[in-house]
Amino acid sequence: MACSQRPNILLITSDQHRADCLETAGHPLVQTPSLSRLSQEGVTFSHAFTSTPSCCPARQSLMCGQWAETHGGLWNYDLGLPLREFDQPTWSEALSASGYRMTHVGKWHVHETRTPLEFGYDRYVSLSDYGRWRQEQGLPSTQPLVDPEVAQRVHSTAHKFFGGLDPVALEYSRTHWLAAQAIDVLEEYARGEQPWHLRLNFKSPHLPCYPAEPFFSRYAPEDVTPWGSWGDRFEGKPYIQRQQLASWRIEDMSWGDMSHFVARYLASVSQVDDAVGRVLDALDTLGLADSTVVIYDADHGGMGGSHGMLDKHMVMYDDVLRVPLIMRGPGLAQGVTQDASVSSTVGQANTLCDLTGIERPDTFQGESFAALLEGGTPSDHWPDAIVSTYNGNQFGLFLQRMIRTKAMKYVWNPTAVDELYDLRADPWEMTNLIADAGYADVLADLRRRLLEELTARGDDTVKTTWMQDQLAHGCKVV
Repeated sequence: MACSQRPNILLITSDQHRADCLETAGHPLVQTPSLSRLSQEGVTFSHAFTSTPSCCPARQSLMCGQWAETHGGLWNYDLGLPLREFDQPTWSEALSASGYRMTHVGKWHVHETRTPLEFGYDRYVSLSDYGRWRQEQGLPSTQPLVDPEVAQRVHSTAHKFFGGLDPVALEYSRTHWLAAQAIDVLEEYARGEQPWHLRLNFKSPHLPCYPAEPFFSRYAPEDVTPWGSWGDRFEGKPYIQRQQLASWRIEDMSWGDMSHFVARYLASVSQVDDAVGRVLDALDTLGLADSTVVIYDADHGGMGGSHGMLDKHMVMYDDVLRVPLIMRGPGLAQGVTQDASVSSTVGQANTLCDLTGIERPDTFQGESFAALLEGGTPSDHWPDAIVSTYNGNQFGLFLQRMIRTKAMKYVWNPTAVDELYDLRADPWEMTNLIADAGYADVLADLRRRLLEELTARGDDTVKTTWMQDQLAHGCKVV
């Protein structure tokens, strides 16, 4: 699908934003009026999933339209583990070559040494630029805050991730400084005739969360109710999940303790929403709204206390896999919720090519969801399952492959017990049904489908018969 005139592209990405932490998703507390507005004026994907629940692999997949196992960015490059050079063709380079003006504002985390300027962008305003500006202004540092009673129970390893207060005026905070830089770019672009692409990447609400006022005080810890997965005892689940809590030194944390972190996380979500609102208002004021495709997404979700965990890593729960994905623009449906399962990262690359009319690079693997933006139902060929992968990170190289339909989720853990969840009966994924004979046929089917998908992608995980047999013949110890 391509618009009659090449649209401008405003891509806004947050870091670690859970899909259920939106007003439109029914969260009982969080306030996100700007994203609600965007949803009312565009298309919301209720089943958008990251290809990999980790920053660099997901961001690289979005840029090059490939699965991590293809482009080689298996984990975050800044953790000391060797990786293949990321040198795949990207849609940003193709967009630049087609005549778009290009600016990147905010978090990058795609390549260790090469900046956006080497991927088609003309201008790059980085997080380091904000840090230097803040220092030049003589602004105070963020203030870690842990309730004294909580501090007695929570190990210092977790303290530094609990966040606190950013003691500056809101317009001097990182979110709003980045939004102001983006607005400056929009004002310049509004005076020109060329189509443009602006990418605005927030680092929030990734932990540690340091919201500024008035958002810091918006949500009281005592008002934050536990997630439905709080209290998971991990019975019949991979040991690595209990290890996740031990690695963070939070295995004995109470909800009263965790609620302090969650309150700051929700505050950070609302602060990002406010910054997004300022950018949307600028589009209106500058007369750019009708010619611009606006996209809001996230690289991945976050545990944020679900199953007692922080951050992500070594799990394939929906908390980290599902992400917000909202798109608004000329020729797109308005006020539509699309429930087709899409890869917000790998699939978005081809989608952007289709929206802007540029040729898709042959190397792109993802399924474009541009046709779904017209508001219709998916065609018969649209896959009814989504696959996400994980290859380990700072807590150990724990391999995972996940396939999920609307009803069931299967997680292949080659070196641990597998997982099977009935999502309709157990949406919080508390009960592992992998050994339940009543689900044997479902399990065999999902394993077969996962093997077919991984084989089609060229995933080396299933290169040998020993690994293939785990899926093809159920050669797994329960």
